[in-house]
Amino acid sequence: MYEYEAAMGVDLAGEWSLHSADGEHRAVITLPGDVHSALEHAGVIPDPYFGRNEELVQWVVERDWVVERTFMLPDPSGSWYLDIDHLDTVAVVFVNDVPVLSADNCFRRFRPDVIHALRQGENTIRIIFHSSLSAGADRQARQPFYVPYHKGNSPLPNGNMLRKPQCHFGWDWNIAIGPLGLYGTIALRRLDPARIEHVETEQTHHGDGLVDLKVTVTVYSADPAAIQMHLDLDGERIRLDIGTRAGETRVTHVFEIEQPRLWWPSGSGEQALYTLKVEIAGESVTRQIGLRTVELITDKDETGSRFALKLNGREIFCRGANWIPADALFSRTSPEKTEDLLTSAVAANMNMIRVWGGGFYEADWFYDLCDRLGLMVWQDFMFACNLYPCTDEFLENVAAEVDYQVRRLASHASIVLWCGDNELVGALTWFEESVNNRDRYLVAYDRLNREIEQGVRKASPQAIWWPSSPASGYLDYGDAWHADGSGDMHYWSVWHENKSFDNYRAVKPRFCSEFGFQSYTSLPVIESFAGKADMNISSPVIELHQKNAGGNERIAGTMFRYFRFPKDFASFVYLSQIQQGLAIGTAVDHWRSLKPHCMGTLFWQLNDTWPVASWSSLDYGGSWKALHYMARRFFQPVAVAAIPSEDATNIILSMVNDTAETVTIDVNLFALSTAGDRVPIKTVQGDCPPDRAEVLLHLDSLEIPAGGLLAWSFVASNGMKGEGHFINGAYKSLELFPSGIETEISALPDGTFELTVTASGLALFIMIESEMPGRYSDNAFDLARGESRRIIFTPGTPVSSDQPPAFRLHDLYSSQSAD
Repeated sequence: MYEYEAAMGVDLAGEWSLHSADGEHRAVITLPGDVHSALEHAGVIPDPYFGRNEELVQWVVERDWVVERTFMLPDPSGSWYLDIDHLDTVAVVFVNDVPVLSADNCFRRFRPDVIHALRQGENTIRIIFHSSLSAGADRQARQPFYVPYHKGNSPLPNGNMLRKPQCHFGWDWNIAIGPLGLYGTIALRRLDPARIEHVETEQTHHGDGLVDLKVTVTVYSADPAAIQMHLDLDGERIRLDIGTRAGETRVTHVFEIEQPRLWWPSGSGEQALYTLKVEIAGESVTRQIGLRTVELITDKDETGSRFALKLNGREIFCRGANWIPADALFSRTSPEKTEDLLTSAVAANMNMIRVWGGGFYEADWFYDLCDRLGLMVWQDFMFACNLYPCTDEFLENVAAEVDYQVRRLASHASIVLWCGDNELVGALTWFEESVNNRDRYLVAYDRLNREIEQGVRKASPQAIWWPSSPASGYLDYGDAWHADGSGDMHYWSVWHENKSFDNYRAVKPRFCSEFGFQSYTSLPVIESFAGKADMNISSPVIELHQKNAGGNERIAGTMFRYFRFPKDFASFVYLSQIQQGLAIGTAVDHWRSLKPHCMGTLFWQLNDTWPVASWSSLDYGGSWKALHYMARRFFQPVAVAAIPSEDATNIILSMVNDTAETVTIDVNLFALSTAGDRVPIKTVQGDCPPDRAEVLLHLDSLEIPAGGLLAWSFVASNGMKGEGHFINGAYKSLELFPSGIETEISALPDGTFELTVTASGLALFIMIESEMPGRYSDNAFDLARGESRRIIFTPGTPVSSDQPPAFRLHDLYSSQSAD
C-alpha cells in the first residue's frame, strides 16, 4: 500500500466556495473535486451525461473559475509550504492575495514555499483556474510553428498544448466538456526540519535464495539539520541518524531478504507483498513492495523480433485490456468504484491492463490495487494521438513530470513496462502539416520522446522502456498498425476499415496492445440517459452518445453481415454486444493459438468514462457486457478454440496452456442442430505443455452438418473446463426454431438470487439482464434442447428477498423473431 502521513499542517480538503471569474455563477465545491460536478449539484447546469445536455454545458470550459476558502493558523512561524498535486491545469494560487504558485501541469506535484504570505489567525487561499480553451489557444499562438491535433478526437481545440488529460477535450468514446478542478492533495505543511520528497526502491540482486532491496529516501530541508529516520521492512526496523544539507539529501539502505516470497501476475502465482515504512519526525510514508524480476524479450527471429515479458525467469502471456479514466468527471469516481472495475478484470482472467496515454497517471492507491490483484500494468506516458510542442519550455515541463511520476510509481511490482506515448508515430501521417514537412515534425517528436526516455532512465535505471505504442522497435517509425513481425501492434482493420471478423486471422502479431470492436452500452444504462422516444439508433440522443464517426453505421452494417435484422431496439442493443464478443473472441482465440509467436492480447477497452456506445467490455457503472462474460472464457489460462484453416476445409481445434504445468485436456465434440439436438462426433484427449499452444485435432469441415454448428466441451486435468461452438458461415444462415426458454427464480439466504434457465430448443447466446445492477455467475451462454443452467445473480446493493428484481432474457432466436 502507499500511505502518507504528515502530522504538522492544515488539511485544506473539504468545502470551498466556487464562482466564475465574472461573478455570474456561484456554487460550493468539495475539493478534491471538479467544477462541473459542483455546478450540477448547485443546479447551475443539468447532468451533462443525460440526453443532449453535453451541448448545454459547453460554456463552462470557456470561463475562468475561482475557488476560495479560509483557514486558521495560530502560529505561522517556521518554514511552511503548500502541498498540491493533480491541479487541473493552468492555475494560479494565492495566499492572502499573494501569488505563491503558477501551475500548468496536471501531472506534477507542487510544493511552493508560502511563509512570506501567511499571517497569524485567519488566512485566505484562492485558486484561479484559467480556461483550457484560452490557455491552449494562447500557447498555440506562441509556437514557432503550428502543432496539429486530432480534431476528430478533440472537438475542443489545442489540448495538445496543455499537460492535461487529453481525453478531457473529447475522444471517440468520451464526452467533450473540458473538466477542471483539483483531484489530489491540497494541504499546508510545516517543514520542521525536513520532509520526505521521494521513497524509491531497487531490487539489486535476485538469486541464491536472496534479494537485495535498495531503499533510497530523498529528504528536503530548508537549512542543514540533524534528523532521525526509521526504515521498517516487514518488521525489520533500522534507525539512521542523518545530517541533511539545505535542499535535497539522499539516504540509502539495503535490506537483504532471505528466502524471498516472489510477486507473480494473477494466475501465475502468489501476489506476495512486503510492507516498507519510512519515518521521520512528523511524517511517514508506507509502501508495499513486490519482489520480482522483469525483462522485455525482443530477440531477433525468422519473422522479425519477439515482444515478450518475462517475470521471475518465466515468459508470461499477457491477457487483458486497455484502461481509460474511471469517469469523465473526477467527483463521480471513488476507490471503491475503481476497485470494482479492476476486480472485474481479474475475474475475467486478465493479468494485465494498459494505462492508456490520453488519461491520467493514476493515484498511488490504483497501483496498490494492481499490486494486490496481480494485474501487470503497461504504463503509457500521457501523450496520445496528437503532435506536441518541442520548445525548451514545454520539454522542461515534461522532464519534471516524468521525473516525479517515475519516482512516485516505479516501486510498484505491477508496473512492468513504461511506454513513451500512444500513437504519436502514426500521428505524423495524419496531418497535412506533418505530411508536407515530415522532417520538422519527426525531429520535434524525437526531441520529446528522447526527453521522456532520458527521464525514465535517470529516475529508474531498472525500468523497462518502450518508445511508443504501437512500435516495431527502437527508432523504428514504420507502420505498426499493419506490420505484424516485430514489436507491439495496434490492429484496427476490422473496425476502422470495415473488414470481416475473419480478417483477425490474417495477421500474426507478436503482441497486440490495441484492437477492438464497438457495441452499444446495455439497455439499463441507455435507459438512464434516454427516454422512450429516444430508443432508436438514429435518434439525436443515441447519436450524441456515439462519439466515433460512422460508429452506429458500422455496428449496424456488421450486424446485417452476420445476423438477421433485429426485431426491436432492445434486440439491436443485445446483438451489438454479441457481435462485439464474437469479434474480440475471434482475434484472441487465433492469436493465443500462435503462442509463443504472439505473447499478448490487450483489447480496447476495459471501461467507459460515461454512458456511451464504445469498445468497452464493462458498462459505465461496472456491469459486465456480453464481451466481458465471453472474455472470461477466451482468456481462461487453459482454453480450447476452433479455428478454420485458411482454405476453410478443416477446423483446427487449438488448445492453449498459460500455466507452468503440463495439462491433459479431454474434449467432447458434437454436431449441434438448429432444433437443439447434440449428436456426438468424437472424444479426443491431448497433452498441452507448460506455456504453450498446441493443435489438438484437425477436423474435416464436412463433419459439421449443413445448417448446423460444431460444439464442444472440455475438462483439463487442473480442473479448468469450458465449452463453445463454431459456425461455418454467418448466423443469419441458420434456420432457427423457437428456443423455448423458461426461468425459475428463487431468493437465497445470502442475498443472492438463483435463476434456473431451461431451453426446449436451441438457445444461443442467452443473455440475462435486469434494471438492477449486479453480477451473474455466467451469461452469454448456450443451451441445447432440454438443457438447464443454474445462474447466481449477486445484486450490486442489497435487495429484499421477497421483491426479486425483474429479469429479461435475450437469445439469438428471440432477438430476430417477432414470435
